[in-house]
Amino acid sequence: MSKTWDKQAFMAALDGIRCRDDQKTLDARSGDYFWYSPILNEELKDLRGELVVMPQDREEVMRVAALVARHQVPLTLRGGGTGNYGQCVPLEGGVIMDLTRLDRVLEITEGHVRVEAGARISRLDDAARETGQELLMYPSTRQMATIGGFIAGGSGGIGSLRHGMLRDPGNVSYVKVVTVEAEPQIITLEGDEIQKVQHAYGTNGIVIEMGLALTPATDWIHTAALFDGYDKALDFATHAQKTGLDCYLLTTVERRFAPYYTKFGELFPEDRDAVFAMVAPAEMEHFKAEAEAHGGRISFAMTKPEIRAAGLQPAYECGWNHTTLQALKVDKGWTYLQVAYPRPFDPALVMRQMERYGDEMYWHHELARLEGEIQIFALPLLRFRSKEETYRVIAEIEEKDGCTIFDPHVVTIEDGGMKEIDDSQINFKKRADPHGLMNPGKTRGWSADMARPLTPLQHGETA
Repeated sequence: MSKTWDKQAFMAALDGIRCRDDQKTLDARSGDYFWYSPILNEELKDLRGELVVMPQDREEVMRVAALVARHQVPLTLRGGGTGNYGQCVPLEGGVIMDLTRLDRVLEITEGHVRVEAGARISRLDDAARETGQELLMYPSTRQMATIGGFIAGGSGGIGSLRHGMLRDPGNVSYVKVVTVEAEPQIITLEGDEIQKVQHAYGTNGIVIEMGLALTPATDWIHTAALFDGYDKALDFATHAQKTGLDCYLLTTVERRFAPYYTKFGELFPEDRDAVFAMVAPAEMEHFKAEAEAHGGRISFAMTKPEIRAAGLQPAYECGWNHTTLQALKVDKGWTYLQVAYPRPFDPALVMRQMERYGDEMYWHHELARLEGEIQIFALPLLRFRSKEETYRVIAEIEEKDGCTIFDPHVVTIEDGGMKEIDDSQINFKKRADPHGLMNPGKTRGWSADMARPLTPLQHGETA
């Protein structure tokens, strides 16, 4: 827990801002999907915040930020809580700021949306679609995740096949950040400066608003092609990407996942490997012909309303980390890895990996773009044996195969997705979180000696 602080005085000073400190609320707001990792689960399962505050607008956010600074109490931000790395777990107790009430879609214009950070991505995308537009990308947790959480904790997802990763230029136009100090400021970041807070786990400023690019909406066909051989599924999917078939999603899923896709039955049988896709309607005949030319057959092809009416999951819930979620619902013995393949991609490497690990690892691959180039990722299931065995496998894949593992079993930015300390993010933290109160323990780049002490005046004393 955090160092001693006067919680009752803090709550009194909130003066009407919603807050809760009952155990049920603290339990519900202190975690995310870190239990995907048995390693993180052991480390984080018992950690709790001490107070949940729920500001409803930027003025309330700024009042809370000022109180946090004056009381010198740790602050952890959360949105939908769908992250996988404990980003919103308060390692040192303190205050949890739930931003889901800052959920207004402020303005939609041609090619652009302005939105508050707590808006659910599903609601935001639906609002864009009412204007004939759609988001460039979203996570597989589209239904529950908030757009601010995606910016602060994500990197890409469904749509990255077509539009690249979040950090690629033009995808995010600006971000507004509230500083955590006795007199909070609002800082607007644009262009490359956005990277100062993107994927920073909420360690360096309270993101309250952002601008995102939109693209003309497409009524994507949710479909799957089945193949007798994972190599054939990979060959077809990579061919579809290279030849420019207009798809929002292409994900290959090997047949051993079929028992976890319980709603699909014979649409994803246990003797076939699948390519799940979201395909532009005008391209569906071409997609079908190419699949058949590669030895496959179309299992189903439906619009989103038809998918829902049939009681099936949309294609975007059949890839990325939804695969892990579906597997864990059936078999708690799994965990997962996040793998980036060297470019250019060699499907033969995947087949060697499948042979090497056998039933210890089940594979699926995501086709995306990064910095304008084709990039293949995998989020394979890994049978959890021990922490030591997990890291032996990670080292083997990196050293033997030349892949990069973004470690999902750690809480720090640098040890997980970033792989190195980002000096620009740390320098921005000195400005936006000068006392080092935000999400402590989540970045190795910050040390206690960097924190600026409060002056007596900031403590409310007279000069």
